[in-house]
Amino acid sequence: MASTLRCLSLSQKLAQRTGTRLLSTSRVLREEAAASPNLGTVSSPKKPVGGFRGGIIGFLFGFSLASAFAAYHLLDEYKAASAALQASVEELQASTEKVSAHVRRIEAVEKDLKALSQSSASKDDLSRIRAEVKKLYDGLHIEFLDLRSHVWGMQQDLHSIAKKEATSIRV
Repeated sequence: MASTLRCLSLSQKLAQRTGTRLLSTSRVLREEAAASPNLGTVSSPKKPVGGFRGGIIGFLFGFSLASAFAAYHLLDEYKAASAALQASVEELQASTEKVSAHVRRIEAVEKDLKALSQSSASKDDLSRIRAEVKKLYDGLHIEFLDLRSHVWGMQQDLHSIAKKEATSIRV
């Protein structure tokens, strides 16, 4: 109705300006518009929210809110666990590097030990060399004693010659 009244008033103004008479400005339409008073717009009746529909909406809202809260805490826990795992991996990597360094040092020491063991003498070699040195020492000692007895014999001969010459008269 209100829209009809608006159209009517607009059509009247338009007709006055142009000087022509429109079909909508007929007498019947004017009387009909004047007979019904403007009561305003009719609002459509709201449907009441039923207990069942409200319960479902409330449940869905609560469930989504709880799910969002749980997802947030789950993500927080995931981040904390991931950070702890990353720290553990870094610590494991550092200890692995330390162990690798120790293994390299042990291998170097084993290499040096092998080189020393190849260049050093064993007990058997040492006892064999000791026996040879003892034989050489005994042989030198025997030669020394032989030389000493020879020198003593020469001394005795020299001494006996000197006595003979001392008793003989030289003229």
